[in-house]
Amino acid sequence: MVGKAVVVKGEIHSREDLYIDGEIQGTVDLLESKLTIGPNGKIQATIRAREVVVFGSVQGNVEATEKIDIRKEAKLVGDIRTARIVIEDGAFFKGSIDIIKVEPKPQPTPAKAPVTATPAATPVATPADATVKPVIKA
Repeated sequence: MVGKAVVVKGEIHSREDLYIDGEIQGTVDLLESKLTIGPNGKIQATIRAREVVVFGSVQGNVEATEKIDIRKEAKLVGDIRTARIVIEDGAFFKGSIDIIKVEPKPQPTPAKAPVTATPAATPVATPADATVKPVIKA
């Protein structure tokens, strides 16, 4: 978490979810994580994350591999590139939106059971003139 009184100028790289309620200038990279910009957050940065939720103010380009959610009190000025987007009624957005197609993740193939050889059934040859007699037990 980056609190209200914190100002960061530079780069932020993280593999964990991050909540920013302070001021950031530079770049924010959370490629595997979720970034939430709180209501007091003021971001002037290029943002790249798995998911971005904006309650505050963002000026800069935003790229999210999964989703961008701009809430009703938020302000975002910049270009967006994402697979899914939500812009609530009352939110301010100025820029372009590029919707990317998400490639489905390849499903792991289940391990195949080992193939065991079974002896083939051997047909029993019977002479053409042979007859089958039922056996009756008394």
